[in-house]
Amino acid sequence: MSEIKVETAKTTIPPKNKFITKVKGLFENQEMLIFATFLVLCLIMSLVSEQFLTGDNLTNVARQISINAILAVGMTFVIITGGIDLSVGSVMAFTGTIMAGMMLVSGIPIYLAVLIGIVLGTVIGYINGMFVAYAKIPSIIVTLAMMEATRGLALLYTGGYPLSGLPDTFTFIGRGYAFGVIPMPVVIMVVVYLLAYVILNHMPLGRYIYAIGGNEEAVRLSGIKVKRYKIMAYAISGVTAAIAGMILTSRLASGQPNAGVGFELDAIAAVVLGGTAIAGGRGHIFGTLLGALLMGVLSNGLNLMGVSPYVQLVLKGAIILGAICYSSWSQKD
Repeated sequence: MSEIKVETAKTTIPPKNKFITKVKGLFENQEMLIFATFLVLCLIMSLVSEQFLTGDNLTNVARQISINAILAVGMTFVIITGGIDLSVGSVMAFTGTIMAGMMLVSGIPIYLAVLIGIVLGTVIGYINGMFVAYAKIPSIIVTLAMMEATRGLALLYTGGYPLSGLPDTFTFIGRGYAFGVIPMPVVIMVVVYLLAYVILNHMPLGRYIYAIGGNEEAVRLSGIKVKRYKIMAYAISGVTAAIAGMILTSRLASGQPNAGVGFELDAIAAVVLGGTAIAGGRGHIFGTLLGALLMGVLSNGLNLMGVSPYVQLVLKGAIILGAICYSSWSQKD
């Protein structure tokens, strides 16, 4: 009986163009896409406006970006867990007015006034987290209520008027320079981002926060105390809101109860633009920084071009929606 040998034809797949593959990979990475967009935007703004690349304007942009970028750090923690924090702008105003009032009215030393403000921000974030984790109220409802409450407390505390006349040692935080070159808000921003990077990438808290956003039920079944880590995420958001409030109050040299209106949207935009999934479970802290840089440069460039602030609001809303759509699309198989 003769054996029948079947020979299969070998098909060779032509190698892909490596350059095209690399370029495609870059644009599939949202962080790289945002970085490329940021560079292009800077180039366009420098061509459109001669004032864009001036030292004074770049310093002003750096100060503005630092406040939103710090707010966005806490927002990143919350969004990674699958939540949202709409109270950060009001918490920023409230803690800032408290710091100013402690120094002006009560005569408390600067460092103690700042500490009190940060503790208050932490407590407010903790309360937000408690309602979300234990009462299981949607985060958007809890933080919306807290946004109104803290704004009202700031207005009650100041009587609706700004608290002016802060000492120069405090205003140095928002207006001064480290080594005579680097704006102090930028220094604080860098420190905050480095700490956030360590927490999210090299500590159990960060791993649990990512895991909660990815699959909360699986994390709970594995024995991890989900409620505790959810609360900590909101507490961190409160801390960063208070730090941003300190910088803004110092920069304005007064406690403004109406400050921070709409800042929560800027923070959300920076986080989502930076690649953090709005559904939670995925994101990178330095992507958030890129998102904040893009938003800051865009806002500054539009101001230099004389674009109406109302038009800017429309553009900001469109950017947020586009980033969310891109985030949702990129998660699909």
